[in-house]
Amino acid sequence: MVELWRRMEARDWSGLGALIAPDAVIDWPATGERIVGRSAFVAVNREYPEGWSIRVLDVLAEPGGERVVSEVEVPQEGVGVFRVASFWTVRGGLVVAGTEYWVTVGGDAAPAWRAPWTRPLPG
Repeated sequence: MVELWRRMEARDWSGLGALIAPDAVIDWPATGERIVGRSAFVAVNREYPEGWSIRVLDVLAEPGGERVVSEVEVPQEGVGVFRVASFWTVRGGLVVAGTEYWVTVGGDAAPAWRAPWTRPLPG
């Protein structure tokens, strides 16, 4: 999965497409969107407004299995910093399905009722 993010960061769209199954389905529950097919997934990422970069924070893969989880940080100039937790299903070396949860870092205020038990994240 590191290679998927590397190709996306490099804007290597044909290389990204080579890692996605033709009929892959990727869901973005936060915005209620489903991306169906390799070409649509590549197009959504290719057309995303510029000014972003990608930093892979973590990748966990099921040993010998099909499930891969990645956590990525995506700062975008003039917009803010996004984090994405992605849950991928990989078969035959191709992403066949995914669910991605995108959030804006600091985009939601912590509710006051939790204050006695929490503290702000460092940094």
